[in-house]
Amino acid sequence: MVSSLDGIIAKKDNSVTWFETSDYYEKGVNVTEHDTEEFLKSIDCYIMGSRTYEHALELSKSYGWAYGDVPTIVVTHRNLPVDRQNIEIYSGDLNKLLTERVKPKYKNVWVVGGAMLAKEFINLKLADEIRLSILPVILGDGTLFFGDIRQEQALHLKNVTAYKSGMVELCYEVKK
Repeated sequence: MVSSLDGIIAKKDNSVTWFETSDYYEKGVNVTEHDTEEFLKSIDCYIMGSRTYEHALELSKSYGWAYGDVPTIVVTHRNLPVDRQNIEIYSGDLNKLLTERVKPKYKNVWVVGGAMLAKEFINLKLADEIRLSILPVILGDGTLFFGDIRQEQALHLKNVTAYKSGMVELCYEVKK
């Protein structure tokens, strides 16, 4: 998940211009296309919420479908348009989804979002890892990533990376 320093993952208008930063952190590392490509190649399946899916569809009109041909499961109770063979709509129990359909076929699954779906995975203790990229901006208003988490959750810090852009990536293992 990408968030502002104050924990906001989406502005009310869903604009992503705040993703661009003019900050420069001298001690940071560069993000290379190779690093990003290697990470994305490791993902076997995406799981996303309906609003994230709709937003991705809208962005795909200008930038193309960001998730390529990787199987993508959209969790929703609504009837949404599907124009790619690798996209599946799912409505139901998340435990059942993981046990019966995801774990037998996929090893590295990325819950792309949004906030409600990510919180459900955390609340149901279905998440193994939380990767949070914090951008050097305070937005003040919008959708909070960790709002409405219903219980305390212990984490183990696996990695921290500071980038030249001023972004900091935190990678936590969720303690079971």
